[in-house]
Amino acid sequence: MFGVSSGMRIFLCRDPVDMRKSYDGLANLVENHFHEDPLCGFFFLFMNRQRNRLKILFWDSGGLCLFCKRLEKGRFRLPAGEENQIDDMSLEMILSGMDFKNIRRLPRYRP
Repeated sequence: MFGVSSGMRIFLCRDPVDMRKSYDGLANLVENHFHEDPLCGFFFLFMNRQRNRLKILFWDSGGLCLFCKRLEKGRFRLPAGEENQIDDMSLEMILSGMDFKNIRRLPRYRP
């Protein structure tokens, strides 16, 4: 897969997205929804209404990359709240199928 550092900014679009969109359509959503530059190197996650398809758009060494995952069974679970930014651990949990309702995060020091 791709490497995600702990300091990486990861944006999650909580609104359903048409999964027929590709590089340009998703880059347009990044600019309009997140007000960010799609070439900045951050990760941008998009899901369909059923939450069984996920796309991650990111910039890597001279080009846009698009990671796609389609679940044959089940749905992607999202962290509670309305934040549009998640951390690398939440991304791993989303991709691996963890249920956020059954997990309790312990407080950690953040400088």
